[in-house]
Amino acid sequence: MSKINIREMILISLFAALTAVGAFISIPLYPVPLTLQTLFTLLAAMTLGSVMGTSSQIIYVLLGIVGLPVFAGFKAGIGILFGPTGGFLFGFIISAYIIGKIIELKKEKNIFYYFLAGIIGTIILYIIGITQLSLITGIGIKKAITVGMLPFLPGDILKIIAASFIASKLKLVIK
Repeated sequence: MSKINIREMILISLFAALTAVGAFISIPLYPVPLTLQTLFTLLAAMTLGSVMGTSSQIIYVLLGIVGLPVFAGFKAGIGILFGPTGGFLFGFIISAYIIGKIIELKKEKNIFYYFLAGIIGTIILYIIGITQLSLITGIGIKKAITVGMLPFLPGDILKIIAASFIASKLKLVIK
């Protein structure tokens, strides 16, 4: 295992902080609020790769677990992870890893490759989030998809497009 340097620590911390800021930019829908967290999760994975992007999301979730109000609606605590929206928080971590791995597979990437990675990561995020939403609330998968995915699809597609464009430009600067 290689050590991370100061620059990498700063980038990981920056994306953890940006994800927290994304949680504060929120439209309260029930039971899942609309936030910009996913935009920063996508950007972290696309620009930092699997290990650093995932690390940023783990740090974000850990900050919320220890009591900092960084989750949507200024919420915090381990209980959120085991509530209806906790699957989406777990999903940020898994999604960041998979998106990062996809990005690392190809040396020369274009905006469409970033978009494809973002789509795959978002599907994984939805699978994990909707599964927990359904299990915790007992509303069933169809209803969980109706309340936990369908209202968010247009915005998430826009976030994937934005993240793909930003990452394709930012990757040049971060290197």
